[in-house]
Amino acid sequence: MAGRRTIDGFSALTLSADSPDDLEATFVPDAGMVGCSLRHRGEELLGQRGGLRAYAGKRSTMGIPLLHPWANVLSEQRFSVAGGEVDLERGSPAPHIDEHGLPIHGLLSGARGWRVSRHEATDGGGTLEAGFDFDADTGLMASFPFPHTVAFEAVLSTDTLTITTTVRPSGDAPVPISFGYHPYFQLPGVPRSEWEIEIPVAERLTVDPRMLPTGERERIQVEAGPLGARTFDDLYVAPAGGAPFVLAGGGRRIELSADAGYPFAQVYAPADDDVIAYEPMTAPINALIDGGADLRVVEPGDGYEATFSITVRAQDH
Repeated sequence: MAGRRTIDGFSALTLSADSPDDLEATFVPDAGMVGCSLRHRGEELLGQRGGLRAYAGKRSTMGIPLLHPWANVLSEQRFSVAGGEVDLERGSPAPHIDEHGLPIHGLLSGARGWRVSRHEATDGGGTLEAGFDFDADTGLMASFPFPHTVAFEAVLSTDTLTITTTVRPSGDAPVPISFGYHPYFQLPGVPRSEWEIEIPVAERLTVDPRMLPTGERERIQVEAGPLGARTFDDLYVAPAGGAPFVLAGGGRRIELSADAGYPFAQVYAPADDDVIAYEPMTAPINALIDGGADLRVVEPGDGYEATFSITVRAQDH
């Protein structure tokens, strides 16, 4: 099913499975196409943090935000990449700056300009399609001078939300690819210490205190089991074969799978907020500046498509 509602003054589009006991996802086109809600059996599974209004006004992340044209941080605001000159101080909006003075999470947080082309019910659920013309915004192009479009598709079925994002050059210049998503998950009614996690990775990229990769990698195994007092802010090579990241507890199991186009993933679980983020990424942190062979560049006439899915199932306690 496909519906509409108003949240904090924003028009929101919903996708619902046929049964009220199944999933409902909500997106807001005029706030960066953020996924502001994912409900299972009526309970919210996404961390709301500062809420939708703070996300739109202050770019304080929540829900499932798209991070484009880069995810996480960059070491500089001026640099050359893919034959173009990026100057984040020249355009608008100005990038959000983290506690180390680094630009973080791209330029489309809370952005208006998304055009919805399809929002309708399908067998067992619904589909939402929208597009963003990056090159139509002079402020964005002044910062990141790569003409391109972003296509967004969300498909909801009985127990799975699948999000596909496609970037296509719209001019005669190639476009570097470094976007990602930042889904914040929570388990309502379950203490953080009792959340069961599975992080099926084998390789971690080492980072410095500013979260910038050092160029080194290490073999790693993350123990499955209760989150307990553990915290994470770690960058990994995505699991082989699309093995899912898992959060479980309270009779519910959430799985995030990087189905295609996301070779890296960040895991974020701070001590001061009851959320855990499993973040699919098309490139490692700082790839636009220091990505080397890990930075993908899409040529005119081509496109880069990436898909991840979130599956939610009831399970025995």
